[in-house]
Amino acid sequence: MNTSVLARSGRFRARRVARGSVTEGAARAGLAARGVIYLLVGALALQVAFGDTKEQADRGGALAELSQKPFGAVLLWALGIGLAGMALWRLSEALFGSVGRDGRSARKRLLATVRFGFYVFVAYSVLSFAASRNQSGGGSSDRQSRDATAKVLEMPAGQWLVGAAGIAIVAAGGWIGVRAVLRKYHDKLRLGEMGPRTRRLVDVTGVAGGAARGLVFAVAGVFAVRAAIDYEPDRAKGLDDTLRTFADTPLGPWLLVCVAAGLVLFGVFSFAMARWRRV
Repeated sequence: MNTSVLARSGRFRARRVARGSVTEGAARAGLAARGVIYLLVGALALQVAFGDTKEQADRGGALAELSQKPFGAVLLWALGIGLAGMALWRLSEALFGSVGRDGRSARKRLLATVRFGFYVFVAYSVLSFAASRNQSGGGSSDRQSRDATAKVLEMPAGQWLVGAAGIAIVAAGGWIGVRAVLRKYHDKLRLGEMGPRTRRLVDVTGVAGGAARGLVFAVAGVFAVRAAIDYEPDRAKGLDDTLRTFADTPLGPWLLVCVAAGLVLFGVFSFAMARWRRV
């Protein structure tokens, strides 16, 4: 093998390593940023349960809360950049595949594409909030859900579209919750690098946090289906109203406390994923 071929091969390997390092850093930053948001949303939901806050228990409320902390502007920019890193990682999975045996399958790539689009939207909203420093967080999730539902209902076959979206959200919530309970996340973690106590902690946060997250998704989807059936956009609920609904059950605020605690645990689990996930 001549020198030029060796040089080209070396450059190719160097670029691949560099690209992999960038993608891994983006993924871990994104998972950590996701953890921060869930911690804040869960904490706000706990305050709502005990009547200690008027903030929205959603992403907008979390951003408003974060902006009031020391170095709030720096934290907001860091959060937005981390979420942009998450979008970059999901894009790389859509283009090149993810870890695992079927990481390059069409299903996994499609799922990565959907996640990429979602995190582009979330990162954009956080960075826009950081740039403007307004206190609305881009509007409450409840108002956004009602406005979006109203627009879709006005389209031809709008009721079917909203109903299908609601069913998809319910299915996604069930999928998230079941996978968490079955501990499917084990396939993506470097378990060999964890001690027994760490693994138990990860399982507690992963199972309880994932189940709570899935439940919230599923309930929000049910409200979307009801909005479609009744042709009433106001029946659609964002994250804040969905969480507050748990306090209106016969169990009172304690069900909301349990769900909010689960979201906090999912935030902790996201930090564990940032540390031990295989990328």
